[in-house]
Amino acid sequence: MFSSVTLAADMKVNMKHWGETQGEQVYLYTIANDNGMKMKVTNYGGRITALEVPDKEGDLVDVVLGFDSLKDYLNNPNNFGAVIGRYGNRIANGSFTLNNKTYHLAQNNGDNHLHGGFVGFDQRVWNIKAVEKDDEVSLVLTYLSEDGEEGYPGNLNVKVTYTLTNDNALRIDYQAKTDQPTVCNLTNHSYFNLNGVNSSAMDHQLMINADHYTPIDEEWIPTGAIESVANTPMDFRNPTRVGKRAKQDFWQLENGVGYDHNYVLNTNGDLNQLAATLYEPSTGIFMKMYTEEPGVQLYAGNFLDGSITGKDGKTYKKHYAICLETQHFPDSPNVSHFPSTVLKPDETYTTTTIYKFSTK
Repeated sequence: MFSSVTLAADMKVNMKHWGETQGEQVYLYTIANDNGMKMKVTNYGGRITALEVPDKEGDLVDVVLGFDSLKDYLNNPNNFGAVIGRYGNRIANGSFTLNNKTYHLAQNNGDNHLHGGFVGFDQRVWNIKAVEKDDEVSLVLTYLSEDGEEGYPGNLNVKVTYTLTNDNALRIDYQAKTDQPTVCNLTNHSYFNLNGVNSSAMDHQLMINADHYTPIDEEWIPTGAIESVANTPMDFRNPTRVGKRAKQDFWQLENGVGYDHNYVLNTNGDLNQLAATLYEPSTGIFMKMYTEEPGVQLYAGNFLDGSITGKDGKTYKKHYAICLETQHFPDSPNVSHFPSTVLKPDETYTTTTIYKFSTK
């Protein structure tokens, strides 16, 4: 099954049948804008499987890690490009208390809960459709997370919209409604490599607009403290090569695990303020990130170990990607002074993140 439709401003969307899992049909959509930028999205996990952006020579570079087939995604449990929920990041001991009731979640990361559990949103089959707009095209994905799924209370109706614009921006709009009080913290887990998917990302120059971060314990759970990045390897307030910072002596990096930390953004939820940038000199690709979220998780592909073969037979090794996962803070349901992730039936969860690409 394959179809191609020409949309406004010469933008195009192609759809093909990609396989089947859990008795559900899986599709792969390809979007292109007027500049040749392309994005591929599948309704399996709401995953961005490819994102091709022009480099300084005008050649397209695929800047996200992933696989070429549905079978590879099914056989290699990972979060490449996926929608993460109900709760992005970790919840300590897989439990939280809400309205005097304690909920026990799936403990899929030692004793802790990570990225929605054993079968999070990344492994669910979503409904998907393309929507035409004046100078952009969107892919709208919807999913009903039923009451009790992975231990969470309430039926949660989720909508995630990926929009590719003609100014080479990827906009991600999240929306959710619940029929019972619950917690909700959605994000996207794209693994970015602005030099393509077959090289280290340690030469990337990173800026994060954050004066503070949330320190973690040996299980990557926030201690509850909010500390300054000044005079530590966590300081990316000015564009700095990631590899340079990672080599500095710091107790959280000494065990070789590397960056997997939440930053407290200075942007106060203002989508017009720059939250982070990522730049690769060899390709000239420059990515700006804007978000309404209070935090962003910096993860440097620490657990990629060369055992995964990705696109075009390429092997994904340690530090082959940089993840910038916009979010509320890890373990917020258990830390009262962190921004709340509670969602009530009379509220609508909404948040937007934008990744905008150019060259320099």
